[in-house]
Amino acid sequence: MAMLRRFPVGKLPPAVLQKLLALCPIPKRSQVVLGPRFGEDAAVLDIGPKYLVAKTDPITFTAERIGWYAVNINANDIATLGARPRWFLATVLLPGHAATETLAKSILTDILAACRALGITLCGGHTEITTGLDRPIVSGQMLGEVEKSKLVRKECQRPGDLVLLTKGVAIEGTAILARERSRWLESRLGKPLVRRARRLLFRPGISVVREALLAAMHGEVRAMHDPTEGGLLSGLYELARAGNVGLRIWKDKIPVLPETQAFARLLGFDPLALIASGALLLVVSARTAEAVLRAFRRNGIAAAVIGQVCHKRDGIKTLEPGRSKPAPLRVPARDALARLLEAP
Repeated sequence: MAMLRRFPVGKLPPAVLQKLLALCPIPKRSQVVLGPRFGEDAAVLDIGPKYLVAKTDPITFTAERIGWYAVNINANDIATLGARPRWFLATVLLPGHAATETLAKSILTDILAACRALGITLCGGHTEITTGLDRPIVSGQMLGEVEKSKLVRKECQRPGDLVLLTKGVAIEGTAILARERSRWLESRLGKPLVRRARRLLFRPGISVVREALLAAMHGEVRAMHDPTEGGLLSGLYELARAGNVGLRIWKDKIPVLPETQAFARLLGFDPLALIASGALLLVVSARTAEAVLRAFRRNGIAAAVIGQVCHKRDGIKTLEPGRSKPAPLRVPARDALARLLEAP
């Protein structure tokens, strides 16, 4: 009966995904340094003097500025391994009932603009008009490279390391809500706030490439992670599981954007469970954390220490003001955005 259970829209449940990934052995002579593993953002291949880092990810939650999302989301996952994103390929699927030259050109224009902003070359892909879609879908494939000594591996996390978060949660989810539900939100919260929320896509933006590369230059970075579907809560769980460690997270230290707080109060969702690209999770050695924070400040990037790594046996827990005991971190069954976009 378990095999027939239907899952909600969003990521596969973690237990199911981990079971499926166990079916993916890596041959010893494959040149794969980092293959399919739970909580990892990209694959790493040994191609000679450097590592090639590869990532693929589709954009499915929104159709507006989909090309911009596709480039940035894939670039983020390359950068979390300490690599610089270099080459992008795009598979663009257009719905048969709405495919026009204008739509195709707008997606390509967004892809090219995002590539230029990050110094990435669009080097190939595929375009197709297909049935069964109610909106366009772009699946991106990003390649990057990193010197072998500078690869960031999540299993390098150690008890006592500090957990940092840049910018705040949840930039991507808030921007999508503002774009997909703009009229309804404006009628309740006013146009200025919703306009600010729409602009979050570009300011501070959903890219974490800059801060990831800065951190790798200025500190002893043990791990980096881009919290996407499931928000910060899922991102913390994936980070800990990939590193085989526990975490203590101080909830009152987590920066939440004011626009996100306003949406959360109105719509009744947890900001920490909303898709959160644009914020970078980092684990940094305690002795170099201040150097990383200084580098962020010099470059106008907001960041905060939100927790600490502990032993795996201590679990993944959150501490809240007014409570003497930590509570186990609860991973959301689905991203809050999926539920909100299903509502009329």
